[in-house]
Amino acid sequence: MRVIRSLLGVLAIAATPAMAAAADLNCKGPGNVEEFHYSWRMRGGLAWVAGLVFPTSGVGELKTTFPRGADQSINSELLIQPNDRRSGFYVYESEMDPTGQKTLMTYHGYAWKNKSRKERTIFDYIKRIAHIHKETPEKQWDRTEDLPADALRDVLTAIFFLRQNATTIQLPISTRIYADSRSYPVIIRSADRRTFNIEGQQVNALGFEIVDGPGGSRKWPGGVKVWVSDDQRRIPFRIDIDQSMGSIQLDLKSVEACAFMQASTD
Repeated sequence: MRVIRSLLGVLAIAATPAMAAAADLNCKGPGNVEEFHYSWRMRGGLAWVAGLVFPTSGVGELKTTFPRGADQSINSELLIQPNDRRSGFYVYESEMDPTGQKTLMTYHGYAWKNKSRKERTIFDYIKRIAHIHKETPEKQWDRTEDLPADALRDVLTAIFFLRQNATTIQLPISTRIYADSRSYPVIIRSADRRTFNIEGQQVNALGFEIVDGPGGSRKWPGGVKVWVSDDQRRIPFRIDIDQSMGSIQLDLKSVEACAFMQASTD
């Protein structure tokens, strides 16, 4: 999946100590916005090779904006940067229906030194067409592709769907992940339960894993694991994004706004 390969290639990092301190919970901020701040590192594979060229540590932010007024969609954005927050970035954005059942728009882009790329796909489920726009400093181009019969989720929509249904979903389930202009059959299944520290308290977390599924014309070259708190907050304590050269691990450092709790009870 070039989405993940770009992430690993542009912002590759070497191993650093795992999160030990408690995450700071702060439920201030706009009532329809949720923000999680992370540190990230790379584990396994060829992390040491990538670390010779690219930043070796970084910060991340997962921001979700819930509908307000006439809005009918949820926007989720994952921004990953080096520690200086200036020398480069990778961004992944998803617009989804309010239940996380399908992605309406997916976007990813990066910039590092003199290289940059961005790609946006808008899904027209009525006409069953995906409108794809790609852009680099040298050129830009547009194309369309037919959509499969099933609704599609990108990675951020899938993570939100798991948070929304963490305690009720019957696993395993088969679905499709959209990544880098292609859809892949995948399986969502349970992962191990873990305990994380927040505000000095140990909080249980439910683990979920998204892996390649049978029936596709090509294998999904990615994978995702996420652990969310086993309570109403569904806080994503850790997110792992796997690829052949290693695994990006995002560990929660602070919670800046908690709109998910309000949206879950509306």
